[in-house]
Amino acid sequence: MKTYVYIAQSLDGFIAKKGGDITWLEEFPNPDGSDFGFSNFMKKIDALLMGRNTYEKVLTFGFWPYEKPVYVISNTIKVVPENLEGKVFIVRGEIIEILESLENKGLKSIYVDGGMLIQSFLYEDLIDTMIITTMPVILGEGLPLFASIGRELKWELVESQVLNKYAVKSEYSRKK
Repeated sequence: MKTYVYIAQSLDGFIAKKGGDITWLEEFPNPDGSDFGFSNFMKKIDALLMGRNTYEKVLTFGFWPYEKPVYVISNTIKVVPENLEGKVFIVRGEIIEILESLENKGLKSIYVDGGMLIQSFLYEDLIDTMIITTMPVILGEGLPLFASIGRELKWELVESQVLNKYAVKSEYSRKK
């Protein structure tokens, strides 16, 4: 199974302000309404594996943005809202067991979403590809994309591109 990260961060490496605020991402111009390749990325993904905090943040959007199945790792959430039944599935257990279970369902590619979940996957060396868009802002504090994982992981730059003359989207592949 292939695992992917697709995320934005500030110049100083934060994915959200303290408390999970991501509204700073809306401050950047996007005159043509581009999704900067996100829809093409989603075409190669079978499902999302999302952390609880990210899931709860997405629920505040007022709409459900995903057509693919979303598996939420949580020990506290017991049920999903009625309108998301059949779209969102709660999973529990160790990351390796969850991945094996998803692979047994026939899934081949997973989009891993959520800062703490991404860090857990990196700790276990389970991310194959990271697509990181760096935004031109220094937040000064917040939720970091990378935390201490206790070892060095090497990556290869696959490609990098400038978006709307202000952001840089870079794709990295895990060098094993």
